[in-house]
Amino acid sequence: MASGRMTEAKTIGLSGGPSGIGSGIGSGGSEGLLYLTDEQLRRGAEAMFFAYRAFTADPDRILENYAYGRAHHRAIHFINRQPGLNVNALLALLGVTKQSLNRVLRTLIEDGLVEQRVGRRDKRERHLHLTEKGAALERDLSDAQRARMRSAYRQAGPAAVLGFRQVLEAMMDPDLRRFYNEGREGQP
Repeated sequence: MASGRMTEAKTIGLSGGPSGIGSGIGSGGSEGLLYLTDEQLRRGAEAMFFAYRAFTADPDRILENYAYGRAHHRAIHFINRQPGLNVNALLALLGVTKQSLNRVLRTLIEDGLVEQRVGRRDKRERHLHLTEKGAALERDLSDAQRARMRSAYRQAGPAAVLGFRQVLEAMMDPDLRRFYNEGREGQP
């Protein structure tokens, strides 16, 4: 049976929607309090699980052709977003063990998708770059996810897109949010 217990969360300018979340909250960026039941929070978490499953399904099918997994996808994504990223920075971003990342990178390098370049200032550093083959795979993976996101964003509308991004950013750990914000300088 669903718990009726309420959880209070500080939020900014949410308006009521079909889910009833945000009802009674001020609009136009005004600050208000949002009260959610445990069941509403559970449903939100469940929606994220199912959305993540769908979001990763298309790239997973592409990755199967290479015998790669999601760790390979994440490495390719971040190397593409930040060419020249060093191994330690990628390690921190992905939050995986050094051994795990080394396995992924070794495969990507052996398969000709990623190349390592010695650092100009510090010869001990290895900087990562996608090859043409790696960039082509990254495009295929990203195109599949962008198509799904574009469709969902169109269905939900601009206000929902902004609200969704705000929720995702609020859920990020501060270090990852800083990295995310650095990567989108000059973007709305």
